[in-house]
Amino acid sequence: MPSKSRSCSVPELKEAGNELFRSGQYGEAAARYTQAIAQLSAGKSNPEELGILYSNRAACYLKNGNCSECIKDCTASLELIPFGIKPLLRRAAAYEALERYHLAYVDYKTALQVDIGVQAAHDGINRMTKALTEKDGLNWRNKLPAIPTVPLSVREKLNEGKVKGDKITRTQQNHAPPGEGKASSTDVIKRALSLKEEGNAFVKKGDHKSAVEKYTESLKMNPKEATTLTNRALCYLSLKMYAEAKRDCSEALRLDYNNIKALYRRAQAQKELKDYSACVADLKALLKIDPKNTAVQKLLQEVQKIKK
Repeated sequence: MPSKSRSCSVPELKEAGNELFRSGQYGEAAARYTQAIAQLSAGKSNPEELGILYSNRAACYLKNGNCSECIKDCTASLELIPFGIKPLLRRAAAYEALERYHLAYVDYKTALQVDIGVQAAHDGINRMTKALTEKDGLNWRNKLPAIPTVPLSVREKLNEGKVKGDKITRTQQNHAPPGEGKASSTDVIKRALSLKEEGNAFVKKGDHKSAVEKYTESLKMNPKEATTLTNRALCYLSLKMYAEAKRDCSEALRLDYNNIKALYRRAQAQKELKDYSACVADLKALLKIDPKNTAVQKLLQEVQKIKK
């Protein structure tokens, strides 16, 4: 491993940082990256390499619980390499740890615009949706900061495997701390999401039967996608297939026990199935999450009158 001497080159310092990170010595790794950043900043600037170093050091800070410094470094990295997946995910994780859920949601969502197959971002979105719903109620999206639009050129380059810098690919993994930020990006996940979008398009046209077919195909590939389940449940309700709607909502709630749409749509299905007690239970659970929801209050009053 190279010494701390200033005579070490930037690549040597970076590799030393990677080795230290790999062995769990995050503070020492950060020190090497800091030296490399100083050398690179003092010489002829290489924006991509500098962006990678900031992202690497951010990973060290995140491991050591220094979320504020992690956020600073990720922001610096993103200024040099816009829409880099790793700094987006690391900054999102730091925001999440600081309970700044709105900002974490924006970064996870931006990462998905870059590469829709990043499972870590999907998981983050699910966690943030739950946290923000509990915090702000059903209208939590109204409080989100603006989500940046990722240029099509960035996504096209990613798909072609030509993005340099902080993109997560086999050829770029050596640029960053091993094991950090590697995202799942499989054809299966991408195909499942594509089918889901096709289903959404059919819903907008009012063709719920075709939408169900697309959602069903999608769920065969990714059965743990709660949103697809609640979307299919909506279609089942429109098709008066109430038992099927209830089943999908129950599965979605197994994956996310506070899923607002699943609770509401299951309550609607149970009303039509004349299971009024279960319907009331779901609506009361919903009101604990969002006490001011007038649609839920109205349905609860309606069902309670029927019960009487």
